[in-house]
Amino acid sequence: MAQERLQAREHSPATGAGRRDRRARRVLLVFAAALAAILYLDRVCISQSQQWIGGELGLTKKQMGMAMTVFGVAYGLFEIPCGWLGDRLGPRRVLTWVVGWWSFFTVATGWVRGFPSLLAARFLFGAGEAGCFPNLTKAFSSWFQGGDRTRVQSLMWVAARWSGAFTPLVVVAVLEVANWRQSFLLFGSVGFVWAFLFWRWFQDQPANGSAGPWPQPALPMPGSGERPGSASQAGVPWGRFLRSRSVWLLCLQYACLSYGFWFYLTWLPTYIREQFGLADSHRYLAAVLAAPPLFLAGVSCWFTGWLTPRLVKQFGSQAGVRRGLGASGCALACVMLLLASQLKHPGLAMAAMGCSCFGNDMAMPGSWAGCMDLGGRFAGTLSGLMNTWGCLGGLLAPWTIPYLLQAAGNQWSRVIQAIAAWYFLGALCWLGIDPVTPLDRSGGPKDPTEGTP
Repeated sequence: MAQERLQAREHSPATGAGRRDRRARRVLLVFAAALAAILYLDRVCISQSQQWIGGELGLTKKQMGMAMTVFGVAYGLFEIPCGWLGDRLGPRRVLTWVVGWWSFFTVATGWVRGFPSLLAARFLFGAGEAGCFPNLTKAFSSWFQGGDRTRVQSLMWVAARWSGAFTPLVVVAVLEVANWRQSFLLFGSVGFVWAFLFWRWFQDQPANGSAGPWPQPALPMPGSGERPGSASQAGVPWGRFLRSRSVWLLCLQYACLSYGFWFYLTWLPTYIREQFGLADSHRYLAAVLAAPPLFLAGVSCWFTGWLTPRLVKQFGSQAGVRRGLGASGCALACVMLLLASQLKHPGLAMAAMGCSCFGNDMAMPGSWAGCMDLGGRFAGTLSGLMNTWGCLGGLLAPWTIPYLLQAAGNQWSRVIQAIAAWYFLGALCWLGIDPVTPLDRSGGPKDPTEGTP
């Protein structure tokens, strides 16, 4: 009898299954953080290698800008389809497939022989990366509730930003022992390992209160009783999404954030080299100077995730806290870029840009957590919609910056001031967003821990 009671206790939701759920959530967060780091490693490495790529292939600055722009075109075009597939098929299948896809085309970037093949490789690479964050958001929406949603988003973005911060140093170190083609082979291979391990471990939803920690077998394939996505039998409520002011403003502010942030992902190394007159022999110094913006962006993600629940507890409104952090973050990003445009010392200028990135990422966790709350069962689709707008803003940056620079007489300060204007618009958008009230009415009542608008 005592043994039976002990076995029942070990398998009760409060003990064994509960511990397995908690462990599985932690492992999921590790997987998400690792994938975010891999994504930014694969994405940012081209900006550090563009000098060698352009030199070997005979490409102009505008052609390199176009190569980075087609990535954004594909990323934007495939955001909604990939998010919808995650809602319908489940993030396990979709994430495994897209990570393998973009890892292959990361490797293929090292095989290009000219401008057309570079455009093709970067377009197909972008199509794969489009599925990452909508499907991670879908996975989070199934496994996390309430204030945990903002925290897990913040931790995932910490990994993404810090990967981007240290990628320049990694790329420079790799290029000391290998050429740029071999570096893409090395970076692409990491994603294949992640995809294999994720497919072996992850389950789309907790089953009977048990998350099935490693090494529990993965879910069965479709057709054997698996229910990968709770939205698989329902239509996306596009009417409610498109009639919602909050959805439109959420998308627009994300486009504003992305325009500014993609400057750091694409043209920051060129800005540092040209603005401060650094020669090729100073490439390690240039890589160090490029680190503060993305490093402080990661600090901001962690800080925002830590601060949000405390502010909610203090003021009793999740919506008000998210709105306030988003608006103040965009305003900080605007002001610090205006300051950076006037500074001549490279260290001070990059410190100001770092503070601008800190403001940028104060809005990031709330943006993605807002998609989870507003989208409900269709969090993947709504996340894809918002990130599509982010791509529209983001792809404009690598394409338009060379033209803005030319129109400004090669004065980078004018370009930086133009980027600041986008952040000002983003701050205005946040003032009209309700980031918590569900639009998927059939998805159940709002979690009471989310506060009131």
